[in-house]
Amino acid sequence: MEETEEISIAEEKVVDISLKDLAKKLEEFAKARDWEKYHSPRNLLLAMVGEVGELSEIFQWKGEVDKGLPNWEESDKEHLAEELSDVLLYLIRLSDICGIDLGDAATKKIVKNAIKYPPKAC
Repeated sequence: MEETEEISIAEEKVVDISLKDLAKKLEEFAKARDWEKYHSPRNLLLAMVGEVGELSEIFQWKGEVDKGLPNWEESDKEHLAEELSDVLLYLIRLSDICGIDLGDAATKKIVKNAIKYPPKAC
């Protein structure tokens, strides 16, 4: 990918993007850098676990935090967003490399869970 392409991707304000679109962007990103040879399921999983560790460090020693993180600095929220994104992107790349349609699998899992855990009666 050329530098101008990278900048345009970074500047894009995408409100709604599909998992398939993200998978395609990740594939193109890896191809442009000749990283595909490193993107085995095992390597991607281990990289994702590392990112989960970095995500965990953000919450370590904070105790419970309020929904919406009202007492957090904006810079801390930005750091959280970056680490959450790292985990998501590795998960999407891993599912793509494994030939799993993550959107379809997640939708099916929600349906299964709805049956397994029916709503409580009022």
